[in-house]
Amino acid sequence: MENTIKLVGISGSLRKGSFNTMLIHAVRELLPEGMELEIVSFADVPVYNADHDTPAAAERPESVRIFRDALAKADAFVIATPEYNYSIPGGLKNAIDWASRGTDAPLNNKAVALMGATPGMWGTVRGQHAFHPIFQFLNMTTVRKPEVFIAKAGEKFDESGRLHDEATRKVIAQQLEALKKLISQLRNA
Repeated sequence: MENTIKLVGISGSLRKGSFNTMLIHAVRELLPEGMELEIVSFADVPVYNADHDTPAAAERPESVRIFRDALAKADAFVIATPEYNYSIPGGLKNAIDWASRGTDAPLNNKAVALMGATPGMWGTVRGQHAFHPIFQFLNMTTVRKPEVFIAKAGEKFDESGRLHDEATRKVIAQQLEALKKLISQLRNA
């Protein structure tokens, strides 16, 4: 389908059994019609080193080129992230740094929906807040409402990793509808 909106989903956690990886899989189940999601991992992306990030990109590591190419195909992004020390997980921030450089930066001027899950009580509020300066720098347009902060995540996913909490599923579906509307507005602007 030519008008299909292509999303890339990224989990900010590399941990086996990550609630945020489970959350990205729940996003795939809840996508509105006309959207598709490719889940992309940054697990193989090395620590950012500007010596290997030349304007011609000839020196970028192969894993970085693969990661950036996957992101470049997206109309928008869905990021599900934990909160580490009240902020963005280092590995995810590192991947964003690789994807934010150069005139061909695949994150520039794209829409993004942000969500997070945690076993704690705050639902990644502080961690999500830390993304806003990055999104501003990259001229990314974020879904403002509804926000998706999933607290006590262990109670919301079953043993197989499926999100079973209906209230949470509903707010995620609403955020994805808002993302779809935002992408349409940006395309028509």
